[in-house]
Amino acid sequence: MPKLTVSIDGVVIREAQLTKDRTSLGRRPYNDIVIDNLAVSGEHAVLQMSGNEVYLEDLNSTNGTYVNGKAVKKQLLQNNDTIEIGKYKIRYLTEADQDGIGTATAARGNAGLAATLAAEAETGLYAGIKVLTGAAAGREVALVKVVTTIGKPGVAVAVITKRPQGYMLAHVEGAILPTLNGAAVDTEAVMLKNGDVLELAGTQMQFVQH
Repeated sequence: MPKLTVSIDGVVIREAQLTKDRTSLGRRPYNDIVIDNLAVSGEHAVLQMSGNEVYLEDLNSTNGTYVNGKAVKKQLLQNNDTIEIGKYKIRYLTEADQDGIGTATAARGNAGLAATLAAEAETGLYAGIKVLTGAAAGREVALVKVVTTIGKPGVAVAVITKRPQGYMLAHVEGAILPTLNGAAVDTEAVMLKNGDVLELAGTQMQFVQH
């Protein structure tokens, strides 16, 4: 079945399979795919599946819906099309691509990640987030994935991305910006250092690396 990958600033924050005849996108929480950003309308666009064909239709959104850089009202999607809504890019992949090139790419990506993790195991490097306040205080989450999402959907969500130069923090959605050592962090990613204190949706966390 077709798949969507949602990304911002080149970081994939969500993947979704198209399993229904009608899949809605928008800022309101009742949409199938919620994009909580002021540039996105409450009911922004809809994907309609008919047999093997998927049509994207803009629902008279304020800022418009774009496919491969062109504004569209209704468009038949082709494999690898890029839908743009605000700062978000949504890539449309058909099943054939996922089974073929997509799988090969994923396999290469997984191999690269495995090599990175193996190198970390050898050098003893470890990275994690320790919760300092709230009900989960004392809990520590190891950052073993390339992308780790933290926060509360609809309130404040941030993403920690593992890159060759280290771990980066960026704001993804929600009206409340995360803070790093007291300074607000927007969608522009910032590098994390051992001992840094993050605050998100009223919860304080510490980045640890050793």
